[in-house]
Amino acid sequence: MSADLPGAVLFCCSHNAIRSPMAEGIMKYYYGHRVFVDSCGVRPTERNEFIVEVLDEIGVDISKHKAKSFDDLVDSSFDLVVSLSPEAHHKAMELTRTMAIDVVYWPTIDPSLEMGSREQVLDAYRTCRDHLIKRMRDRFGETGLPKLR
Repeated sequence: MSADLPGAVLFCCSHNAIRSPMAEGIMKYYYGHRVFVDSCGVRPTERNEFIVEVLDEIGVDISKHKAKSFDDLVDSSFDLVVSLSPEAHHKAMELTRTMAIDVVYWPTIDPSLEMGSREQVLDAYRTCRDHLIKRMRDRFGETGLPKLR
């Protein structure tokens, strides 16, 4: 386990529909008993159902996730904010400039841009999921994270 496991993490992206809820679900499932985790978006929209499917493949259930904005956050006492899109990174930097909160940018491709068959689209979502798992493993340690394909 990494020594720098924060007490509270916020994941943010543009819409809180794919990348940040995916990261929130993975982090809660594998580290949530030791870390408070939340997510938000700059302009929240409905959750994309492909993320439910690809997270279910690794035992993570986010079927009850509701998208929210930065303004909807109940708490702002985060130790770490992880932005997953340039727009969210800008917003996170703007909001935390007077706070002692670490903000990091994990560039993460939006899998909803993938075109093709259902399986090709699902593969794009799996790639996004696996990218997030790798970033978490690198930053926070193993803690039972699934092995990547």
